Amino acid sequence: MAVMLEALGWAGMVTFVIAYYGVSSGKLKADGRLYQWMNFGGAIAVGSSVFAKQAWPAFVLEVIWGAIALTALIRLWRGNKK
Repeated sequence: MAVMLEALGWAGMVTFVIAYYGVSSGKLKADGRLYQWMNFGGAIAVGSSVFAKQAWPAFVLEVIWGAIALTALIRLWRGNKK
């Protein structure tokens, strides 16, 4: 289980880096669904890993990060990009 959570954390970190690179290079739109899904998925993955390690500041960061991404996804789903 510990190895799986560690791998999940690494996968989430890679997802964040790819998402950030995509926006920074103009390949992804910051208000796009893919970018927001990558942020949401990355937050869940990294959050799971740091929760298991009881790294509470990092866990709270991931909860906030995921909530921001989820809010953006809901707005996109409703057709309101603001």
